[in-house]
This record gives sequence, C-alpha cells and structure tokens, in this order.
Amino acid sequence: MNKAGAPYREIIQDSTVSTRQKFKTLITEIKALIKVGIINSNLITTFTGIWLAIYFTDSSLKYHWDVIALTLLGSALVIAGGCIVNNWFDVDIDPKMERTKNRPTVTGFFSLKSVLIIGLVTTTIGLLLLSFTTIEATLFAFFGWIVYVIFYTMWSKRKTTLNTIVGSFSGAMPPLIGWAAISPEFHIIPLVLFLIMFIWQTPHFLSLAMKKTEDYKEAGVPMLPVVYGFEITKRQIVIYTLCLLPLPFFMTSLGMVFVVISTLLNIGWIIIGFKGFFVKDDLKWANMMFIYSLNYLTIVFLLMIIVTLPIFN
Repeated sequence: MNKAGAPYREIIQDSTVSTRQKFKTLITEIKALIKVGIINSNLITTFTGIWLAIYFTDSSLKYHWDVIALTLLGSALVIAGGCIVNNWFDVDIDPKMERTKNRPTVTGFFSLKSVLIIGLVTTTIGLLLLSFTTIEATLFAFFGWIVYVIFYTMWSKRKTTLNTIVGSFSGAMPPLIGWAAISPEFHIIPLVLFLIMFIWQTPHFLSLAMKKTEDYKEAGVPMLPVVYGFEITKRQIVIYTLCLLPLPFFMTSLGMVFVVISTLLNIGWIIIGFKGFFVKDDLKWANMMFIYSLNYLTIVFLLMIIVTLPIFN
C-alpha cells in the first residue's frame, strides 16, 4: 500500500542509482499515473474531430495551428487529470488486480496527497488552455471529466454493471471537443463521431472485463461478466457491435470509400461476435474481440482523415 511517497524519496536519495536511471524511472511512473495509452487513443479521436471540422467548414489548416495546439494539449491535460484522480481514488482496489497492482499510487512511488493535487492542477490547466479555443470545447471537456471522475470512478464503477455505459459518455467526448474547438455549430458529423465512440466502448471494455473477470471479482467491481456471466456479456457485445452497423451511412459526405471500408469492418466485428456463441475458449474469443476493437477504432478514425486529405478531393 501507499507509503507517503517513500519509494520515490528512496530512489532519489540512492547514490548507487544513476541520474539517468532516476529520470527514466520517474518518466515510467508518470506515464503509468496518467495512463498514457488512454491519452494517446483519445487524442487520435480529438484530432479527427478537429480535422473534420476544418474540412467541413472549408477552412485552411494553416489558420488553425494555435487552436489545434491548445485543443490537443488542453485535452491531454484534462484526460490525464481525470486518470490521475482515478488512480488516487482506486488505491484501495488496485492492489487486488494483477494489471493495476504496480501503479505508482499502490507502490507508494508518489504520495496520495501529491497525486490528488497533481490531478486537480493538471485538469485545471487543461481546462484553462481549452478556454482559449471555445466555451463549447471547454464544457465538453469538463463534462467528460465530471462523468469519468464523479459518476464513473466514484459512483457507478463499484455500484452497478451499468458502469461501462456511464463511462462511455466520458470516452465519447474527445471528438466533440476537437470539433467544437473549430466549429461550435451543430453538425451531423460530430454527432456520429460521438455515437461511434459511445457504442464502441461497450464491446471494447466488456471483452476486456471477460479477460480480467477474476481480477474484477477479487476487487469487488461489478462488471457484467462478474455479475451475470459470459453468455449475457457476449450477447451484449454483439448487440452493441450491431448498433455500429448503420452509422457509416450517416457519413456519406466522407465518400463511398469510407462507407464501404468502415461497413466491412463492422461486418467483420459482428461475425467474430456471433462466433462467440459457439467457441469453447471464451477468454481466447474475448482477447480476439478486444484486439479487433483496438484496430477498428484506429483504422476508422485514421480513415476519416485519409479520405478527406486534399489529394483525394
């Protein structure tokens, strides 16, 4: 459990550890604290929102570099702040799960007090940077943070199997932040981006929950496979992947190449989903679904950018 930052002080004061190694260790622990993987994936969707807003408003990229920089940096800091506070709050259950037991809040690399302060300060700076873009982008970011920290981390995560849906509202905010920073007016495209992100998260996280069922059970987190078992979880995963199927057809303005490829990706995911009802190894299937979900998100959002590049228009 946390020892008020003792490991960090011990490493800094240890004369046998080189300065380079101390710095490398510090960076590694900071990356774990802010959950850098989550930040990177969310920034992809944020940038896609920015890019498409510029494309559909017939703006020029060169006139928006300051807004792009403020939006990406501000979003990264708000997301990091939320993840830091999440680590601070979950310090009691993280030691019980294999994938979280070595987080710096658990090992005591940083003190809990310093982690909370860093999380709140990081969030505040991020919101201030976003306020230099548009009020709409700032509000979307603040809403996402509140949902993730208060309604997901501090409430639903430990109370109900609906925690994944609650958290999905937060995870669907980044493309709206990106779009609103450029063009606050309503448009069908950011709405569809929101729906893609909102729906995508349930099959993504439920497949992860299946893989880590024993961890969640040990920690007392009521994920769907823990409470209701694999069969109901697989059914829910398939239902949500089916809900993604019509969404590309609301984005025909991106061209038929995008519609066709994204639809094929949806069909592929649905086929793998249905195979889950007949497999003997549920965990192997869950891992396949999890990996597919990661590739799906990356390909779909990068494809949106590629098909709107000037060379294709």
